[in-house]
Amino acid sequence: MRRRFTFSLATAGVALTAALLPAATASAAVPSDKLQVLSSWSQTSAASYDAFIAARNNQAAWSAYQFDWSTDYCSDSPDNPFGFPFKDACSRHDFGYRNYKAVGQFPANKDRIDSAFYEDLKRVCARYSGATKSSCDGTAWVYYQAVHNLGSVAPAEAAA
Repeated sequence: MRRRFTFSLATAGVALTAALLPAATASAAVPSDKLQVLSSWSQTSAASYDAFIAARNNQAAWSAYQFDWSTDYCSDSPDNPFGFPFKDACSRHDFGYRNYKAVGQFPANKDRIDSAFYEDLKRVCARYSGATKSSCDGTAWVYYQAVHNLGSVAPAEAAA
């Protein structure tokens, strides 16, 4: 009798664990449209930029996608060179690099991510006029050239 009771408890424990396991696994599953969402937030358009900023400001809503939202902004360059607010553009650029590296799709998407970065910077510069705009445009070009020519194609580095 004692063996039967122990066996029944063990069987019930296995059944309970099995019943809970699929639910835990299902909640940990990344949505199948992760690449599609990632792509939609890394295009050159202002709409793509705006969608990314909205998502970044509501990261909890996107937690199932397991995106890497970490950023060091403009790395070793100033985030706001000469007072030009490049920080958000740098954040989106980091997001593209880190997340495409994490899914093994970085080399195929690097040029577009870099181009989106440049478009973001040019949109910042469009707020200015005259010599200030020229200075901003020149700074944006330098930032773009740096990431385009020096941006890493190595696997994802440790998050900052």
